[in-house]
Amino acid sequence: MSSSSAERTPVAKGNEGTAASAAASMDPSVPKKIVSAIPKQRQQLLKWNGWGYKDSRFLYQDGTIIFTGDRYPIGGKVSLPHFRDYVIENFNVDLSDRREGVPVPNEYPAPVPCPEFLADIRGHGIDCTQNGEDRLIRCHGQTLHDVHMMRTGTFKRIPDVVLFPTSHEQVEQIVQSANKRNVVLIPYGGGTSVSGSVSCPEDETRPIAALDTSQMNRMLWIDRQNLVACFEAGIVGQDLERELRQLGFTVGHEPDSYEFSTLGGWVATRASGMKKNVYGNIEDLLVRVKMVTSKGVLERSLAVPRVSCGPDFNHLVLGSEGTLGVITEVVIKIRPLPQVKRYGSLVFPDFGSGIRCLREVARERLQPASIRLIDNEQFVFGQALKIPGGPLATVGEKLKKVYLTRWKRLQLDRIAIATLLFEGHDAQVKQHEAKIFAIAKRYGGFSAGSSNGEKGYILTFVIAYIRDLALDYSIVAESFETSVSWDRCEALCTNVKSCVRKECAKHNIQHYLISCRVTQTYDAGACVYFYFGFNHAGFSNPVTIYEEIENKARDEILASGGSISHHHGVGKIRSRWYPQSVSDVGVQLYKATKRELDPNNIFAAGNLIPAQLQDTNEPTSLKAKL
Repeated sequence: MSSSSAERTPVAKGNEGTAASAAASMDPSVPKKIVSAIPKQRQQLLKWNGWGYKDSRFLYQDGTIIFTGDRYPIGGKVSLPHFRDYVIENFNVDLSDRREGVPVPNEYPAPVPCPEFLADIRGHGIDCTQNGEDRLIRCHGQTLHDVHMMRTGTFKRIPDVVLFPTSHEQVEQIVQSANKRNVVLIPYGGGTSVSGSVSCPEDETRPIAALDTSQMNRMLWIDRQNLVACFEAGIVGQDLERELRQLGFTVGHEPDSYEFSTLGGWVATRASGMKKNVYGNIEDLLVRVKMVTSKGVLERSLAVPRVSCGPDFNHLVLGSEGTLGVITEVVIKIRPLPQVKRYGSLVFPDFGSGIRCLREVARERLQPASIRLIDNEQFVFGQALKIPGGPLATVGEKLKKVYLTRWKRLQLDRIAIATLLFEGHDAQVKQHEAKIFAIAKRYGGFSAGSSNGEKGYILTFVIAYIRDLALDYSIVAESFETSVSWDRCEALCTNVKSCVRKECAKHNIQHYLISCRVTQTYDAGACVYFYFGFNHAGFSNPVTIYEEIENKARDEILASGGSISHHHGVGKIRSRWYPQSVSDVGVQLYKATKRELDPNNIFAAGNLIPAQLQDTNEPTSLKAKL
């Protein structure tokens, strides 16, 4: 669909007046090409072998740990001595012994020849490159395996060419040529995947093209009256939100990767954001989506709030992870900017009390925009990241401890903390806050102030940078998540942490951290995140050991009633559990869809279905395959 056609709404006879009203509500400033915060040459601004901006990192310098750059509140090279002490005490590392990864390579694997395909692409005026560094940047996401591979220079398969389409029409031309020339296409958005979904299958002999959607980032139209807007799929989260805020609106979708991930990536992985309680997950925000498949364009004809018209094919696109086609345009809901944004925090005597409070808040449907609960291990970790103050601040911290231990009679090695974010009208927020605090009181909880809540919320965007520091000092670390019903939530957290501890003992791992937090809540359950890292000094294969332990933890998650993933997706690293999660009938249904929409297997990223099941129509034997 061209930008001009995107503004036209098909009109049934007799509805001309309705169409005129809709047209009047369209913003005349669009279509608009967005100048992205992330350049086309990503490596100019972002790390090629780690997370985030090149000027932002944790660094050991002059006897302390600092965070460089000024993009985050914790930055500005402020000393973090408590964090230094925490790292030394808990992980037994020598901070004077830094082991950086290998530099950017000078040589790259030669591209698999595809001259006819390249001739087609250039004939259509589509920008492309076979530059080695550009190809390398787009061969990975952000799994521990991906980053370790970059830091050690052990990558095996990278794309043979990178394509930069600028419109839906150019994507159609690319897909047609790929089918004609037998070239594999792997859609690439923000490169923030933590499921292995954008990595190239090592045994793929055909040419592989990384289809980079970054140049498809226009705002095609915005409908102020109906509160919907249409964007191209390559727009980055921070760009999308910035443009809408300038017009007085927000999408409110704020995943941890929001600065770098793309709208199309959110749809392809069924993403969730920290403020989903008010704005919804991506499936709640999605009104209409356009996807180019090998058989043509899949799209619902109307952008209406709901339709009873057989199976909803929006949900075929959601979670498809680049295996069925390329998402090109998305119509999403928008909301007016909230009048008030207020943070809060709660202290609970223990993690279980916090879970029961969050469950009651959900039962009453009183969740604020965000409500998250961290266990004691993460509380201690968060305290270590505090910027030290002067003498008065030190006295204040001591008084807080006295208040908690002597007045409130809490054990500091058991307490759990909830962070809150409220958005809405002032009176509404005040009422909401009072109701939640009243519920918290019934479970032994009490307010810890707004500043702690704000720091905890913003810290989420910085945590991902810690892994790069860890890797410099022989620590491998990663997060993994799940969703679980309320009645099994606390037991699942206990079981998984116990499982990880047992596996660490089995591998003789002495210095490690396993912690968890509840990040999103629903009527029927919650999302739980686990953070795990260990000192691998003396181990020759630390990533393999980490993956073995995480796999055991995932087995325990499923045995304890949890899901394969709440919002990270399946990709390749969780594909072994996909058949168990959807049944043999589900696997066969997905494979039938794949054969229909992609008969030549052009979208051969290898996600969702385990490799041994991808080329057979035989029924799945779960016990044999898992």
